[in-house]
Amino acid sequence: MRKGRTMGEIIFHAVMLLLAIIWIYPYIWMFLSSFKVPEEIFGRFFPTKLTLEHYKFIFTMSQKLERPFLRAFFNSVFVSLTVTFSVVFFSSIIAFPLAKIRFKGRNSIFNFIIFQMLFPGFIFIIPLFVLIRNLGLLNTYGAMILPYLISAWGVFMITQSYKSIPNDYIEAAKIDGAGLFWIIFKVMIPLVRGTVSIVGLFTFIGIWDNFMWPLIVIKDYNKMPLSVLLATFNHEYASYVGPLLAGSVLQTIPMIAIFIIFRNQFLKGISMSFK
Repeated sequence: MRKGRTMGEIIFHAVMLLLAIIWIYPYIWMFLSSFKVPEEIFGRFFPTKLTLEHYKFIFTMSQKLERPFLRAFFNSVFVSLTVTFSVVFFSSIIAFPLAKIRFKGRNSIFNFIIFQMLFPGFIFIIPLFVLIRNLGLLNTYGAMILPYLISAWGVFMITQSYKSIPNDYIEAAKIDGAGLFWIIFKVMIPLVRGTVSIVGLFTFIGIWDNFMWPLIVIKDYNKMPLSVLLATFNHEYASYVGPLLAGSVLQTIPMIAIFIIFRNQFLKGISMSFK
């Protein structure tokens, strides 16, 4: 029995390792190819000669082609951080009365939040576009930020975490003279910082990888996020394969860094999503 179990574990881990290699192979190829000379990009897996010309092109020559990669990178950072901060801030505030304050209609509001989460985001694209156009926000940073300032999923996650906190903490804070916002930001959020970090992490990843909505509402190259700018560059300058690969590597660096730094929270978030 023990030998059979050991053999089964070896086969399982071997299969998982093989699948992991297949999954990560395209990224390794892309990363190595961003340092290859042009004639070796599609000819060799490992480069015989390393070059930084593709990255130099991104930071210098791309400006002449009206594709400001560096500015697009910081556009993505700005939009992602702004939305993440907003989602965490408003979700933490909205979740408190839903979890700890009894008022008429509380359950209806919470059920509506859950109901709204059932619909895929793409079905709201047309009404959102009409709203943004009527507000005169097309081709602005506000067009990429405004629709995502509040997240139903973030409110739901933090509300559920607040419910697990005993009311004794809140009563003790009130006795000490604490106000509502002091209780939320000094008592509740530190007690559920794991959930808050998960909401922030997944929000940042989702906004950073968002492609369809910015593609619809942004036409100005100077305001495009990096993902959209790379797509437009590939469409019009497909022969510049090396710079495109280098830009794709830059697009993935924040995600890899975030995963390495917050991998425990990331895995915890995945397990909570399955539950």
